[in-house]
This record gives sequence, C-alpha cells and structure tokens, in this order.
Amino acid sequence: MFLASATKPIDDVLKNAVEKIEAQSSSLSVLAARQFRYNLRQNAVELNIKEPRQFNVLEEFIIRAGIEFEPPPTADELASVLGLDSVFVKSTIATLQTLQTLAVASPITVTSEGRSFYEKGTVPQPPYSVQVYAITDPLGGNISFQSESLNDATVNLPDLAKYVTINHKISDISSLSLEVLQQKLLESDLGLHLPEEGKVVTSFRVLAPTQTIWKTISLFVIFDALEDKLSIQLRQGKRILEEASNWLEGLQNEGKISLQALCELSNETINFEREAILNQKNAEIESRLEKVRQIAVETTQDNLPVTGTAVQLRDGQIAEAFLEVLNSAKHQILIYSPWVSQAVVDDKFLALLQQLVNRGVGILIGHGIARRQEDEARPIPPEIEAKLKAVKTPEGLPGVQVFWLGDSHVKEVIVDQRIHLCGSHNWLSYRGDYLPRGESVYQVTIADQVQEAYQFLAERCQNHAQKLWSNAVESGDFQLAVETLCIWGALGMEDVALTAIQQHNWLELLPVWLNVVLQGLRSNNIPADSASLKTALSLLSQVGDEAAFIEPLRRGWRQVMSTMAMIAINNRETALNLLSNEVWVQFLRLNIAQESDSPDKFISSPPAPQKPEKKGTGTKKRGGD
Repeated sequence: MFLASATKPIDDVLKNAVEKIEAQSSSLSVLAARQFRYNLRQNAVELNIKEPRQFNVLEEFIIRAGIEFEPPPTADELASVLGLDSVFVKSTIATLQTLQTLAVASPITVTSEGRSFYEKGTVPQPPYSVQVYAITDPLGGNISFQSESLNDATVNLPDLAKYVTINHKISDISSLSLEVLQQKLLESDLGLHLPEEGKVVTSFRVLAPTQTIWKTISLFVIFDALEDKLSIQLRQGKRILEEASNWLEGLQNEGKISLQALCELSNETINFEREAILNQKNAEIESRLEKVRQIAVETTQDNLPVTGTAVQLRDGQIAEAFLEVLNSAKHQILIYSPWVSQAVVDDKFLALLQQLVNRGVGILIGHGIARRQEDEARPIPPEIEAKLKAVKTPEGLPGVQVFWLGDSHVKEVIVDQRIHLCGSHNWLSYRGDYLPRGESVYQVTIADQVQEAYQFLAERCQNHAQKLWSNAVESGDFQLAVETLCIWGALGMEDVALTAIQQHNWLELLPVWLNVVLQGLRSNNIPADSASLKTALSLLSQVGDEAAFIEPLRRGWRQVMSTMAMIAINNRETALNLLSNEVWVQFLRLNIAQESDSPDKFISSPPAPQKPEKKGTGTKKRGGD
C-alpha cells in the first residue's frame, strides 16, 4: 500500500499542481513537491536609441548631391545651383553632420549611415536615452529585459542554494556585446530596438550595482511506472525549466545532492513507493482481465446471447478469430504483443495489413516485455520491423506504426474501439503450429470493457508519440516528426498533431499532416466538418508562395478537398463551406486553385495521383518560407 498524498512531502500550495501532473497519465505519481527560493540578478541599464524621421526637401537635395554629383559639390556650389542663400544650405549641412548623416568635411560627403537612411527616405533624429531593467535568471538560463523594476519582496522559503550550488554562468550585463544585447531586446518585445523600422540601440551602460531579487521555484519528484524511472522537475508556475531540471536530476544521479535533504524523501521511501506503484499497475491490468473472465463465465452460465458480451476462444479458434477481427476493421487497429516473429508476420499477413491500410485503417503495434529496451531477450528482428514499416499509405506514408513500449506481458488486440481480444495468445509470435496448446482468449464486445482496455493501450501509445515529438523538435529530425504525426493520426488525434505543428511553427509538416488526414477521410474516421481542417486552412496565410514545401502542400489540399467531395454528397456541401472567400484568396495566391476555377469546379475535379514524398532532409523548418 503506497503512501497517501497527506503523508507525502507535498506543500499545500502545490497540491493542485500535483493533481494535474498525475492526471496527465495513470503511470505518473508525484512522490514529493516542495517550494524553494533562489535569487535573480537585476541591473538598471541605460540604452541610447537613435530613430529616423522623414527628411525635408532641402535635406534630400543635399544628401542626393553628395551621392550623385561627381565631384561632390561644396556648400557654396550647391547653394548656387539651388538658387538659395548659402546660410540655409550650410545650416542644414551642419545639422546633418551632427546627425552623422554627412561627414564633417568639404565637399559634401555622405556617410555609410547617411546612405542607409537616405535609401529609406529618412534621416536620424538626435539620440535619446531610455532606462530598462536586465534580469539574469541562472535557473531559467536567460537574460531578459523589462521596463519596470522587479519588486524586492521577502520570500519566506528555504534557499535552494543551501542544498545545491547554483552557478551564475550567464555573463554580466556589462560584458555583453552590443549585438547580443540588441538581440535580447528584440526578444523582449519592448519595442526599443526595431532595426527594420530604423529604430536602433546604438550603445548602453549599466547604471547601478547588481541587485538581488528572490524568486519562487517549485520542485517535483515524479515516478513514471511505465518507464520505471524517477525524475526531478523544476517549475516556475506552469512552465517547466527543462535545462535546470536535467541539471538537477543529473546531480541526483551522481549522488551530489540528497532528496532526503531537499524534500525529506529517503531512498527507502522511494523504493517502497516504486514497488507499491508498480504492483498496483500490474494489479490494475490483472483486475481488468479478471473482470472480463468473470463476465464470460456469467454469460455462459446464464446462457445469454454472445453479442455484446465476452466469449472465450480456445486453441485453433484463436488464429481464425484474430484474422476475422482484423479484416473487419474500418478505422483503427491497436495490437500489443510482447514478441514479434516471422512465423506470423509472413507475406500473407503483410498483404492483409496493406489491404487494411489502403482502406484508411490506422494500425499501431506495440511490443516488448522488459522494463528497458536494451534488456529485451527477444527483440523484434530488424528485417521483420523493416517489412512492417514498408507497408505504406497511398501517399507513401508509413501505414503501420511499430514501436517498443515494453514492461508489459499483456497480449491485446483492439479494433475500432468495439472489439477487444485479450488472453494468453502471443498474437504476433506464436509458432504457427495451430495445435492445441491450452491457450485461451476472450473476444469482448462490451462497450465499457472495450473502452477501458482502449484507454489503457491508447494512452501508452500517446505517451510514446509525445516522447518522439519532443525528440524530433529537439534534434530537428523531420522523419521522426513524420512518425509522430502518423501515430497521432492512427489514434484519431489529428487535432493534437496540428496543434503541435502550430506551437513549434513547423509548417514544413503541413503536407504530411494533410496526407495523414486523407487516411482518416478514407475510413470516415475524420468528419468533413472537422475543426482541424478549418484551422489548417487558416495557416495558409503564413505560407510563402515560394516555400520549399509548396508543391506537396498544393497536392495535399487538392487531394483532401476532392476526396471529401467524393466520399458523400453531404461532404460536398461541407467542402464548399470550407472554401470561404478568405480561404479561396489563399488557394489562388498559392496556386492551389487556378484563376479559371470556381470553388464548385475545384472540388469536382478528380485529384491527381500522388507520388510518395521524398524523404526529408532532416532539417527543422521554422516558418513558411
């Protein structure tokens, strides 16, 4: 029996945060949650700023003469040409020299800065100064600027620095180069350094000694039962400090800090909790399977009809039922088999998977029994994994997602969230002899039981997809991102996939997302009026007409709109409704549709066959150009 939350070292103010973390996944348990304080550094900084104004007619003539006349004229010569009193010309030249647009020389000499401003139809104004505050955060790992000073409020919390040495690795403000400071100001959104508008910070100086400001930070110790892993997480509010969390976790793994000292969490307590949680998770699985067995027994004893119940299958019945259930799939297949072998994954089985994928069925296969992938005694043979991954959608995307999940002896098949096969049969690794071996499987169609099993397995697949996506974003691995989108698509989570693309501004993935959607449309798993389609259409305004991915994007939208119109008469009207005036303007701008087209004619045109996309370069694109 693991500890109740009341006995865990969890600060009262963090109880809601703990509940939200544990609600993310049934495999997560927070063992401790404490608040600390640490110090930021604050410096007042004076910025010198120069910004432009429109030049007047005389200023324009003077600068233009200095650029275009050969040789450049003197002030008197230019006054004579313009028919003006030389006093006016000399006065204006002196002003332009003060503004460093003209050099202090004769004849008239335009500076490089003056030429730059002249090209924009402006001259610089006299510089002025602004005071801002630079905040150096050693745990956040950044320097930020703001217009107002932070309040030096008293924070009555333990000082994190008493338990771990916090190195201020960030350079002092005074040692920053002007270019680095300008970039930091651009990121601050204060509007003080806008070089495209001619507003430029030309210099800076630190005004006062460094001030120490206390800030609150939250520390969570989290155990993941699926990974059998303990992790430390530092947060500022809802924001996770990834780099600082990894740093603190590394120190803990090296034995350089003590969780007992940090949050009164002993190794004995951690081990006790770990075993209790793992036992509970295994008990949950066994409880679910036992519930299915009991229902099957009751059904048989009461002689109830088998539809909507649990039916026990034995030995030779199992393989036949397995293939029948797979063949019945319309939308989705989830399989968990601890091992995978060529005895099952033969040419006939691969052909069946290809037929299902061609119909738009999403297929996810999880495997593994050990707690760590490197500890697997019977890992999936690489050639079998390659054959499974070679099953493609009509657009050339991976049609079967096969991945290691591990730490489970459950053997399950769930089809369309309506049929659940579970029992002792190794779905993808039996030896093919079909002789009685005492195996039994339950075929379940009771909605509540199927949904409970689905939620358990789908959550594990989603957790795997999220880890893949995080790795893809961190490394800029395009193919890894494609795999993630395909898993999300098979789970019917195309909205999650699109949100991730938006959040990371990875618009290069939009054509891939459209091909994922095409699979969902084929199987009627994605409604034609999906909000995600509307959102995806709104993103077209962010795509440049010369973007590197414009051709597959064009093909994707043409295919999606035509497929929607062909599936059903009702979808045709929905497709037309999606093509609002704003969307149609973008279709024309990006050459998705032709000027000679109308929305009705556009969706009536049969889609051209798509060629499988070439593999990405592995470069992470940010934005639509």
